[in-house]
Amino acid sequence: MKLNRHVRLGACVAGVVLVAVYVVMGSLGAQAQSAPRYKFDPDWPKPLPNKWKMGGVTGLAVDKDDNVWVLNRPNDTEDIEGHADLNPPTADCCRRPPAMIHIDKTGNVIGSFDAPQGHGMDVDSQGFVYIGQNTVRKYDPKTGMMVKEVQRAPDTQPQAGGGGRGRGNADPAAQARAVAAFRAKYPPTTPMIVGQIEEIRLDEPAREMYVADSYLGGRVMVFDLDTFAFKRGWGAYGHKLSDISVNDADHEYKPNGPMPKEFRGHLTLNFSNDGLVYAADRNANRIDVTDKQGNYKGKEFILAPSTGEGGSTGGVAFSPDRQQRLLFISDLTNNHIWFLNRDDGKVLGQMGSMGENGGQWFGLHMIAVDSKGNIYTGEVFNGERVQRFIPN
Repeated sequence: MKLNRHVRLGACVAGVVLVAVYVVMGSLGAQAQSAPRYKFDPDWPKPLPNKWKMGGVTGLAVDKDDNVWVLNRPNDTEDIEGHADLNPPTADCCRRPPAMIHIDKTGNVIGSFDAPQGHGMDVDSQGFVYIGQNTVRKYDPKTGMMVKEVQRAPDTQPQAGGGGRGRGNADPAAQARAVAAFRAKYPPTTPMIVGQIEEIRLDEPAREMYVADSYLGGRVMVFDLDTFAFKRGWGAYGHKLSDISVNDADHEYKPNGPMPKEFRGHLTLNFSNDGLVYAADRNANRIDVTDKQGNYKGKEFILAPSTGEGGSTGGVAFSPDRQQRLLFISDLTNNHIWFLNRDDGKVLGQMGSMGENGGQWFGLHMIAVDSKGNIYTGEVFNGERVQRFIPN
């Protein structure tokens, strides 16, 4: 949801102005490990070409050359930001950008192509771009043409609990019946995408693609990277797809309450070098750990459990050391990056705050890390930008 720009200052932390980002350290006691320190890089990226004004960032990936791919929503830009798109133009700025923008290490745009807006993306070693839309679509960035897509359910799932946007006084009982009928037609074992895509991660050595869709609070779905055929999937705590509950009560969560039996919503994921999958259930403020076959490893990391709507556990990235000692977690609601010990989930520190200055965030949505340990972030809401943070 896009926030009104007239209330942006009221939402910022009063009186706090951060020109450089700093790390707020927790109480570490005798703990030997500590959080890394980063500083904001004001020289990346360079101003966008062609009078583009970036929309909300919904996907972020670093390619094999440490260049950055940014998926944004051009339609997030407001009419007042599109004067240069009018015919004739009524002001010098701005123009809506293409949805995919490729930025090099020095901050220059080196490529772009337009595609339907989406959520979640990754790029393979050959340069093909995978975008989450109402399914996963693979694009050739040289032509902007789609070359392959994952099969998805042909029907749109009805909204639970009273009709959803634009339905006015829809009958709740009729809505509940429609939801139940949809779930009967498309049970949790459905071997294709149902709902929307939240995240995509590619495992090229194994020739597999990991996808988080939004159905029933979120499912981890694994597809063959070459054929796009479904291979396996699981839910919270490694539940087999056949064991995922369709009872909404099993997906409910309240801040500081017990963890739900199933994923709550806005599921993202990433996997480590040693074969563990970290599924971040943002709306339940937690991260589940499984192996690549979906076997639960007995680890659930709970982060900022008092966080309400929006949740705290967003994007998942890793420190650049070979052991990937740390998890880097982007927090949309609190506008922090959290540094966690990957072995036990202990919070080592946090970085940043809400605001609109360089080095702050207003809608911290996406996170990526390059081979040098530089952190890249993408924002939605009033942020609508990408930033870089370099080890300090």
